[in-house]
Amino acid sequence: MKLRPLNDRVLIKRADEDTKSAGGIIIPDTAQEKPMQGIVMGVGPGTRDEKGDRVAPAVKDGDRVLFGKWSGTEVTLGGDELLIMNESDIMAVLTAKPAKKAAKPAKAAKPAKKAKPASKAKKAKK
Repeated sequence: MKLRPLNDRVLIKRADEDTKSAGGIIIPDTAQEKPMQGIVMGVGPGTRDEKGDRVAPAVKDGDRVLFGKWSGTEVTLGGDELLIMNESDIMAVLTAKPAKKAAKPAKAAKPAKKAKPASKAKKAKK
């Protein structure tokens, strides 16, 4: 069965959360919070403006988005838990930024040579 969102609705599949904390502790399913990120699985044709023209949605299939904790309506389709929400409930589209190369550390300036005292300079010339 296929599901096609209407108007400005968006179909989202929640992204999988890590089951380990930063310290390496495994978090059980009952203690985990629902993720606030997801992948867009379907997009409606968009809303209509005052003139009756369609306004294209800002998201597209495959976008990774950030949405509010209690946004949308949960729907189970083919064993998958999905969310249907208005496009306005989506806060941001997450983009993967290419990793920058680490900047090379600046070379340390060589310390200036100490000037020899005048008395030693004369002895060195002789």
